[in-house]
Amino acid sequence: MRNLMTKDRAQWGSRFGFILAASGSAVGLGNIWKFPYITGENGGGIFVMIYLACIFLVGLPIMIGEVLLGKMTKSSPVGA
Repeated sequence: MRNLMTKDRAQWGSRFGFILAASGSAVGLGNIWKFPYITGENGGGIFVMIYLACIFLVGLPIMIGEVLLGKMTKSSPVGA
């Protein structure tokens, strides 16, 4: 019987896999910061503001619905 107090930790399969994942994260973060800056510099700042407002107006109710559905059913996302 496995001791319930010890938790197995996930590990990377290889060093190369970790390097690829870290590089992908860095590129993704760079794009997240670069897009609003470039659009603002080229006169598209209002587009970014409208885009963020739409994300909050649409995404927030969906996220709240998912959380409430999960709490009500007390099951996995597929089971809910």
